[in-house]
Parts: sequence; structure tokens; C-alpha cells
Amino acid sequence: MQQHLILKSAIVGLLLTGMSISAHAHRAWLLPNTAMVDNKEAWVMIDAAISNEVFEFNHHPLRLDNLTITDPDGVTTKVEGAVVGKYRSTLDVRLPKDGTYRLAIVSNNVMGSYKLGNETKRIRGAAGSDAVAIPAGATEVKTTEVHSRNETFVSANKLSEGALKPSGVGLEMIPVTNPSDLRVGEPIRVRFHLDGKPLANLPFSVVPGTVKYRGASGEQRLTTDAKGEASFTVPAANMYWLSANAPFGEGKDKPQPGAKRYSYAATLEVLPQ
Repeated sequence: MQQHLILKSAIVGLLLTGMSISAHAHRAWLLPNTAMVDNKEAWVMIDAAISNEVFEFNHHPLRLDNLTITDPDGVTTKVEGAVVGKYRSTLDVRLPKDGTYRLAIVSNNVMGSYKLGNETKRIRGAAGSDAVAIPAGATEVKTTEVHSRNETFVSANKLSEGALKPSGVGLEMIPVTNPSDLRVGEPIRVRFHLDGKPLANLPFSVVPGTVKYRGASGEQRLTTDAKGEASFTVPAANMYWLSANAPFGEGKDKPQPGAKRYSYAATLEVLPQ
């Protein structure tokens, strides 16, 4: 029963991550206490939650069971030891090497249905797992693959690029401007790839946190150019949540059987000049 609840929570978090901002749905996010640690013994604290407004602890914790960290040399390992509370998960992460790190939750899940005899069965779970296996004799099989990436970036004592290289799988944002060195008024350049190829004309959104202190979302809606790139600035220092979905316009039509859906989200810290 416990494993079932954990799986259900992870999948809910995955789906919520991909929902559009305009729909005012729940959003899943990772929140570091800082994007740059200047200390000989470097540590960063990560909070993770699902909420109506980004960076507000008011709905549900986002589990960190599948959190990985890519170090400045490009080596990726699993991170363990998170504490799960009522509204958030919390994890302290040691950064043993100087340079930029990527912390990410990457999921590839399948949901859908099939008929076995006269009974309709629904499936939802990790791709390749027993939970989504289609038995022999099943008919009217309808499945959708959902690939999700939720990440943030932190650096210890200096900037580097080894952890910023794309994996070539799913919807990815490749930072052109190092994500631990973002300043108000300075261009923030990003590039989006889908399965390793530049994604032109991709709509994406950038939203600052702490909306309850402003009374307005402050959302920017942007679009990549023909090379899959975009450049933008922000008006104030804050933590920002960047998100995108593919295919575009998700939610207007039901996905076709066998379709793939992709979602991406990242937390970026922007400091004053």
C-alpha cells in the first residue's frame, strides 16, 4: 500500500509539473536556498513542493525519490536522504567539487487504458514497469507517454559548464547564460531542445515567486526563435520558475493514442546588479 501511494504521488507530481500556467493549476518545483555557494565546505538546501503559486508551501510535498545531481565533471548520481513533511520535502546536498551542478527529477511515465473482454482497464506508471504492461488479448489499447524534467542549478565557488550539457532525451532547456550568474536587467539566454534537436517557436513562461506580496503574477510569456533560442530580462531580483510544454497548446485537445507529451520546469535565481 505504501509503495502504491508513493508511486501515485510521484505521477501526480509529474502531471502537475506539465500543466500550463494559464490554467492556474498546481505546479511542482525545486527551490534551492541559493544558486551560488561561496564556501570552502559547500552545501545547498533544496525544498520541493507542489502548490498553486510557485514557491509557496501550501498544498503537498514533492517527493525527491528520483532526484539526481550532475556534478561539474558531468557525472550524474542519485541523491538520497530527503525529509518529507506536510507541505514540502527538504534535502541538504553537499557540493564536493567547485563548479556548477544540475539537480533534476526526470520521469518517463505511461498512462492509458485497454479492454480485456468486456472490462475496461486503466494503467498509469513508469514506462517499462509491470504497472503499465498490456496483457495478451487486450483490445482498444490507448496509451500516452509523458516525459517530464524538473530541475534547478547551483554552483560552488565558481561557474562551469560540464553539468549543463543536454542529455538528448525529452524536452530540455540548455542554459546559454550560466544559471548561477543571472542579474536583473542583463539578458538571460536559453536554448530548448526536444530529443536532442533545437525546438523552434516553443512558447514558454517565466514567473517570479512570492506572488502574494505583489497581487499580480508577473508572468512573462516568450517564444523561441528558429534556432530554439530566446533571450529575456527580468525586472526584479527573485527566484523564477521557467516552464514549457510540448506539443504546444496542451489541454485544448485530448492526446491521440500513442502520443508523447513533454514538460519542462526549472527554478532560476536572479540577483540584483
